[in-house]
Amino acid sequence: MILIAIIIGCIIGAIIGINIPVIPYTYSSYLAIAIIAALDSVFGAITSTLKRNFDMKIFISGFFVNAILAMALTYLGQKLNVDIYLAAVIVFVGRMFNNLGTIRRYYVEKLSERKIISKVEKVINQVNKESK
Repeated sequence: MILIAIIIGCIIGAIIGINIPVIPYTYSSYLAIAIIAALDSVFGAITSTLKRNFDMKIFISGFFVNAILAMALTYLGQKLNVDIYLAAVIVFVGRMFNNLGTIRRYYVEKLSERKIISKVEKVINQVNKESK
């Protein structure tokens, strides 16, 4: 149920994003880092849903706090003339790949379990037919 809500939220966000006006160049780095932080939270939510320990409070707080922190790092970096936001990008993208790996492993294991179960059922059915 939560996974469906996440997917619907992403679709609604994409539709809104397509229909809004173009973001000025001066704010594009803030938006980019906020999107990366938000995507990290979404992948984390999907992973925790698969692990059956999802908590909406943690998701919502992480979603906004990560985005705000990333934008603050971007702002600080621009004021200091240092690309501090790259540290946030590296961390968030690394976490997204870890979460994506966990999601992938989960579904690969599920798929291989189904294949094994179907093979065992075929063998059992074949043995039952031969014994009759």
